[in-house]
Amino acid sequence: MDLDLALRAEQPTSTLENLNEVKIEKWDRSYRMCLMIMKHSISEAFKGSMIESKSAKKFLEEIEQYFALNEKSKASNLLAKLVSMKYKCKGNIREYIMEMSHLASKLKSLKLKLSADLLAYLVLISLLVHFGQFKVSYNTQKDK
Repeated sequence: MDLDLALRAEQPTSTLENLNEVKIEKWDRSYRMCLMIMKHSISEAFKGSMIESKSAKKFLEEIEQYFALNEKSKASNLLAKLVSMKYKCKGNIREYIMEMSHLASKLKSLKLKLSADLLAYLVLISLLVHFGQFKVSYNTQKDK
């Protein structure tokens, strides 16, 4: 169906020597379909901020630039969440620790690596007072 023709190829031009009416017609149809599909997929809240573009490729590039993630803010949010986590005795303690580990791995993917020791201390700090014996037991062990 060549729906993605406008994304793969530049708009063909027509000259007096070389009439590419079929190619131009296919590209124009692909362009209209691509824009219609992309605009239909975008949330209503963002449609007003989008600029009309001459090509589907440029439209995608504009969307990418407009909604690009800021890695610093994402890392900051993840780190703040990790540091402020507190175990509330709801659910399994293992799942809670795995959630903290998952946040640490997300930070690692953003090139902010936390050591295993630091993660262990963050887990210990976030536990409630009635885990005091466990904390003491961990801190008195020779092995890490």
